[in-house]
Amino acid sequence: MAATTAAAASRVVWVNGPIVVGAGPAGLSVAACLRAKGVPSVILDRADCVASLWQRRTYDRLRLHLPRHFCELPGMPFPDHYPEYPTKRQFVDYLEAYAAQAGVEPRFNQAVTSARYDAAAGLWRVRADDAVSGEATEYIGRWLVVATGENAECIVPEFEGAKEFGGPVSHVQEYKSGEAYRGKRVLVVGCGNSGMEVCLDLCDHNALPAMVVRDSKVHVLPREMFGVATFSVAVFLLRFLPLRLVDMILVFLARLFLGNLEKLGIRRPAGGPLELKNSRGRTPVLDIGALARIRSGDIEVVPGIRRFFRGGAELADGRRVAADAVIFATGYHSNVPQWLKGSDFFTEDGYPRVPFPHGWKGESGLYSVGFTRRGLSGVSSDAVKVAHDIATAWEQQTSTL
Repeated sequence: MAATTAAAASRVVWVNGPIVVGAGPAGLSVAACLRAKGVPSVILDRADCVASLWQRRTYDRLRLHLPRHFCELPGMPFPDHYPEYPTKRQFVDYLEAYAAQAGVEPRFNQAVTSARYDAAAGLWRVRADDAVSGEATEYIGRWLVVATGENAECIVPEFEGAKEFGGPVSHVQEYKSGEAYRGKRVLVVGCGNSGMEVCLDLCDHNALPAMVVRDSKVHVLPREMFGVATFSVAVFLLRFLPLRLVDMILVFLARLFLGNLEKLGIRRPAGGPLELKNSRGRTPVLDIGALARIRSGDIEVVPGIRRFFRGGAELADGRRVAADAVIFATGYHSNVPQWLKGSDFFTEDGYPRVPFPHGWKGESGLYSVGFTRRGLSGVSSDAVKVAHDIATAWEQQTSTL
């Protein structure tokens, strides 16, 4: 297959350093850390800008869910005038400034369709198709860094009768503002951070949202406790206590601050919020006002959808609800298995088989950045390790030349 890929490519480019796939925070971080160590790299991204998920596929009111100091990339703090929870625009500005300061210039519109290790040559062969010209290029190099992230492709579940619904059906990646839904009844499928926040935004624009809570259960935590970020509280407690005990404390405090959520139709999972985040990547919801709108009746909580019909849906409990539009806030998944060939470093779900903190390095010069299930802090941790490891190999290689 490698020979076929090479023959099909319009041109072949030798990369004197690692090939980095992805120009989001993960790709920018590792390229910046490499450059600081004198190691060149080539970043490939299918979009036409850095951090396309943030720039193209997020809603307008989005802010970082964690305090800014937990989200800084290596070597560059956020500007002092930024708020504790930077806005979407501020974060994008920060990423663009980060790339400019580091001298990182990704090659855009390069959609990677395959990457395979050529054992005979000891090199990685990465094919990318130009989204504008259609030209295929094969990039060849000694190292490959997978930095496409955990949120590369949206998840849209299938439901019986979906084609009969008749109204607009979209994924939250297409949602920008509730203005387009003013006065409309909207089914929001999903009760994670995106689902909660989209419902809140719909309320602010006088829409009528109903949040579909399917079979899954979710931990909801206050964003702050006693004026301190809940995440900061958790990090502090983890310095002294085991994770399971910290989870028990967080759940107790959440009940104290938020009350009994089962009365609102929201049930907590058996596992703790940190345990589920680390083991399954299930991020707890940080409440920024949605619960108050649920209590007031502005947001209706309904059970899972059994099937759609024209103008509405039948729920798991047999009830029928009318709806003018449906928004799926059902998350994203990794797309690595679609293009990384001949390697078992990643699972079928697109995550490293070796869990954090050791899942950043594979064999034959393969690395991953940003698959830790720990957000931007995990990105920074991976980037520093990967850059150090590649720089060591780079120095050994160049010293023998």
